[in-house]
Amino acid sequence: MNVYDAARTLATAIKDSEELKQYEAMKATVSQNSELTEMINDFQAKQMEMQTKQILGQEIDEEFTGQIQQLYGIMMSDPLAAQYLQSELRFSLMMNDIYKILGEVINLGNNK
Repeated sequence: MNVYDAARTLATAIKDSEELKQYEAMKATVSQNSELTEMINDFQAKQMEMQTKQILGQEIDEEFTGQIQQLYGIMMSDPLAAQYLQSELRFSLMMNDIYKILGEVINLGNNK
């Protein structure tokens, strides 16, 4: 099997995975609720901002951390938002595992 065929096989396996199917189903359900969609987008934007600050070595103040924690608490109290976040996390973990496996096999970042 050549590398392109293997990539297509992997892409098909990802597409057929339960993790992606559940994530896409939850995404479609959530998209029908504009208020919930806005809340999730706000939460994700704040998470991204916090991660960027961490990467850049910037200080994260307690107020900002409190806002994220408050938003997270609100979202986890909403069953639909909680299901969405859980499905997104499962899909993300699966993809991270795949990237890790690929990286280990080809020694990304290592000049060995």
